[in-house]
Amino acid sequence: MKFGRLNTNDGGSTNGRGSQFSESQNRDTSENSVQALRRPAVIAGLAVLLLMAGCRQDMQDQPKIISQRGSEFFADHRGARPQVMNTVARGQLHEDSYFYTGVIQGADGYREEKNEMPFPVTQEVLKRGQERFNIYCTPCHSRVGNGLGEIVQRGYKPAANLHDQVRLSQPISHYFYVMTHGYGAMPDYSAQLTPIDRWAVAAYVRALQLSQAAKVEDVPSGAQVRSLKEIAAENGHPEFAEPWTLPTTAIQAYPHDVKQGNPALAPANPADPTIKIPLSKPAPTAAK
Repeated sequence: MKFGRLNTNDGGSTNGRGSQFSESQNRDTSENSVQALRRPAVIAGLAVLLLMAGCRQDMQDQPKIISQRGSEFFADHRGARPQVMNTVARGQLHEDSYFYTGVIQGADGYREEKNEMPFPVTQEVLKRGQERFNIYCTPCHSRVGNGLGEIVQRGYKPAANLHDQVRLSQPISHYFYVMTHGYGAMPDYSAQLTPIDRWAVAAYVRALQLSQAAKVEDVPSGAQVRSLKEIAAENGHPEFAEPWTLPTTAIQAYPHDVKQGNPALAPANPADPTIKIPLSKPAPTAAK
């Protein structure tokens, strides 16, 4: 009997544990169901909050002026404001007009070029001018400035010979003006060369002209002078001392003018070529 009571008690205890486990399982299932219902609600709430935050116009409607748009703030309803009178933007003073333009106003009211540098020419200025010249000018004008650059040898129109009588007679500011505005087939180089670099190139062009037309009398006393032919022969390239000739692919705009001379051994072009107009034929006489 005692053993049987023990079995009975054990059986009752087992039934109680089974009931408790069933209740716990039902509670977990209901909690999972509630959580499953809460998740969409939370997500929907967050979506609504994000939508409401995105509908705010604080970042979209900023109190700022947009270019080329009107404005209710100013009386003339223009967003772009005119420049303040008697003011100059930083870096745009340009008080020395000759430095930035290369011309002055003449007595007759027209612009004039001057054979004068706006600042002293030093060795550093010439070195800078040589560097810029070799970069931007030599493709057309060549290293010696005779107008037979590499692109001319490939069919481009011959550039100006900086050693002919026309260019030698030009004032030094003429080269600055041409680099600023271009001339003929030559485009302007104002974007590539700053004003001070343009003046440096102009100074180097003048030095290059002097070097190609130098005389023995120009050499300081005591200095040794050697001919180009002698130096070229020593270096194994005697052809370097031969006359420069135009390649067959070059396009010569004007016929060679012998009156312009032949400085630097390169053909020279006249500044204003002569235009020959054929004579009109006499009108036929009326038959009598």
